[in-house]
Amino acid sequence: MTTPLPLDGMLVLDFSQFLAGPMAAMRLGDLGARVIKVERPQGGDIGRRLAFAGVVEDGDTLSFHITNRNKESYAADLKNEADRDGLRALVARADVIVQNFRPGIMERLGFGYDAVSAINPGIIYASVSGYGTEGPWKDRPGQDLLAQSLSGLPWLNGSSDDPPVPVGIALADVIASIHLASGITAALLRRERTGLGGRVDTSLLESMLDLQFELISAHLGDPSITVKRGARNTAHAFLQAPYGVYPTSDGYLAIAMTPVPALGALIGLATLEQYVDPDTWWTEQTAITRALADHLATRSTEHWLEILDAADVWCAPVLTLPELVAHDGFRALDMAQQIERPDADGGPPVAIQTTRSPVRYDGRVLKNDRGAPRLGEHTDAIRAEFADEEAAV
Repeated sequence: MTTPLPLDGMLVLDFSQFLAGPMAAMRLGDLGARVIKVERPQGGDIGRRLAFAGVVEDGDTLSFHITNRNKESYAADLKNEADRDGLRALVARADVIVQNFRPGIMERLGFGYDAVSAINPGIIYASVSGYGTEGPWKDRPGQDLLAQSLSGLPWLNGSSDDPPVPVGIALADVIASIHLASGITAALLRRERTGLGGRVDTSLLESMLDLQFELISAHLGDPSITVKRGARNTAHAFLQAPYGVYPTSDGYLAIAMTPVPALGALIGLATLEQYVDPDTWWTEQTAITRALADHLATRSTEHWLEILDAADVWCAPVLTLPELVAHDGFRALDMAQQIERPDADGGPPVAIQTTRSPVRYDGRVLKNDRGAPRLGEHTDAIRAEFADEEAAV
């Protein structure tokens, strides 16, 4: 018998758009919650049109299909009183609301926390903003690259010869969605124990700051500690040689913490054997990494891996995207799943390959093949289902 998922029976209203909020709601859906996505009748979620790599399937972007899988779509104009009445009926039965409008907008539309909790005192009201609700940045556009930049994160990537290098994925959105989903599940647990609803808030910027907890903590304790990126091939501003990524004759090899002299003896680079004092792994970092880069470039990645793996040195090949998805290690994790959306004209379903939830329960891999909804696809059915609540409200 299949055990129930942790959030089976929970109802989530997803008012959010584009990435961080929808991803948080998607994570709750992966854990068993029913997620109803509330969208504007004209155009819906802007994420339907903001394409990742220009990829569009069946009229919606790839990002939308993935981050809104396993949801229902309810079209409602929050400025229309009749539509607001319908939404209040949903609110009365909901367990969670997720929203990521700029601070103050949901309040003006009549669906801020105070208004919602008056209808449903046990509601968990979850908000993700760009930079919090106070301070000089609160009204700035909440966008991933901008949040990365304000946090200083791009200064941690690359070498001292490079300009600031942002992370090439929507890191702030992804991390914020994890924090929001985690906060929501904790709030639901508190409600089960105490009956109390409440608010959960996070932001893109706070998520980026938490990601840098070591650096910020060190600087708060000692202001002289700042980011000083090392020579080319180093991979961390605060770790000594040989920590870095090095070219080989056919790719790249990452090497983590390992004693420099022992590494030199293993790979036949006698120059490194002189650095017996660990302090020199800092002071001579540039010389060490340059010597390593020149030497490792003479042979293949596989050649060096055979030597280093046999000695239990912490290392790994730097895989390209095609190499990753073709690897037995990727297949062993069973991280891929196929989601499907029925064709509007009765043809073959629209099928999209994507990743699954990275969490397992009782050894069970969490997969669901239900694709993202079309705009307003479930409005009529949902209104009929909640008609009694709407009349009462």
